[in-house]
Amino acid sequence: MADIAAVAPDALRDVIVGVEEVPHLNVAWSGDRVPLSAALEPGRGRKAQIVIFERPLEHRAGSRTQLRDLVHQTIVEQLSALTGRSIEELGGVPGWDD
Repeated sequence: MADIAAVAPDALRDVIVGVEEVPHLNVAWSGDRVPLSAALEPGRGRKAQIVIFERPLEHRAGSRTQLRDLVHQTIVEQLSALTGRSIEELGGVPGWDD
């Protein structure tokens, strides 16, 4: 979060970032990849929200350094989707998981 704030100080304004252990999906989900995060648009009286999922992130990362990088990039991507800013502008690397 500090890295994002250093390159785009106002990007996190009015965005709440939280952590859940695992995703709790209310809809049928299928696929071979578990979501790493979710973003919720702001609503009446509610700020935009980004939720990262601890266990899937830990499972995907091979080391603490990789986990830090994965958390950073995951938050950057969700923030980009919420704000319309480019991944590069928010301090991320485009195409990092291709």
